[in-house]
Amino acid sequence: MIVWSLFLLAVVFILALDLGVFNKTPHIISTKEASKWTLIWVTLSFLFSGVIYWLYTTDYIANPDNLKPAVASMKFITGYLIELSLSVDNIFVIAIIFASFKIPQKYQHRVLFWGILGAIVFRGLMIFFGVMLINKFAWTTYIFGLFLLFTAAKMLFSGEDEDFHPKDSFVYKTLGKVIPITSEMDGEKFFIPTKTAKKAATPLFVALIVIEVMDVLFAVDSVPAILAITKDPFLVFSSNIFAILGLRSMYFFLANMLAKFSYLEYSLVAILAFVGLKMLLHDWIQVPEWASLGFIALSLLVGVLVSLKFGEEKVLSDSDREE
Repeated sequence: MIVWSLFLLAVVFILALDLGVFNKTPHIISTKEASKWTLIWVTLSFLFSGVIYWLYTTDYIANPDNLKPAVASMKFITGYLIELSLSVDNIFVIAIIFASFKIPQKYQHRVLFWGILGAIVFRGLMIFFGVMLINKFAWTTYIFGLFLLFTAAKMLFSGEDEDFHPKDSFVYKTLGKVIPITSEMDGEKFFIPTKTAKKAATPLFVALIVIEVMDVLFAVDSVPAILAITKDPFLVFSSNIFAILGLRSMYFFLANMLAKFSYLEYSLVAILAFVGLKMLLHDWIQVPEWASLGFIALSLLVGVLVSLKFGEEKVLSDSDREE
């Protein structure tokens, strides 16, 4: 528990430093600043794999699967890349939510900051129950595997998804029944008094709640995906947390060029199908960790390269068809 406690304290310290020092004053996150922080988070994540290697050479952390240090490090990196890649869809949705509620750019970081706190709690609970289910009921592995294959097939064959309209969502309508909602804003405040109510939720709070719920829905895909790589609770949780912590900077880095990555969806299909098959066939086929890591890294690389080359052409052709 010492390692778990230190890790959680480090996360709290990083978040406090983020909001209290680096982003104390609301400001628009430039692409340059976002790219710098994205690089920092990715670097820290890969460096942490070295910490994983050291921890699994000692008795400081429980090792329920008796993993060798090198294998544990590769599982962490593989899980981190899976979570990071599946976050791309989340970034698209966050952009739509911010646009729908007209959230000023300088306040978007604050909304994402509090969203991350909620995501850490919800992911922790989902990971805990997911690991518990797999350990207690081995057959749930096959259910998770089938679910991932279903998700991959749905992404591949559903064609163009209907546009997501946050204000028409069940979350928005339900929230409106619980507390008055106003379109007015007063700086960074989540609640303000209005002429008709003593306390009304501002667009910032509404956007935060919608983002939280959408993150839970995305976690339904991402948590089973990483459980296909490892059932070790610390590896699953830490890789999730590093991906979540880097999500904000990645959002601001990609926000202005999401259209360029339109082909990355196929990489996500390949990754989900791969981990789904791995879960279904784990009793008959043992895929080496280096092979899993290599496949996921290659899928992401191909998706990025193809998107950069043909992404804008696809967006232009899609817009022509709509016209």
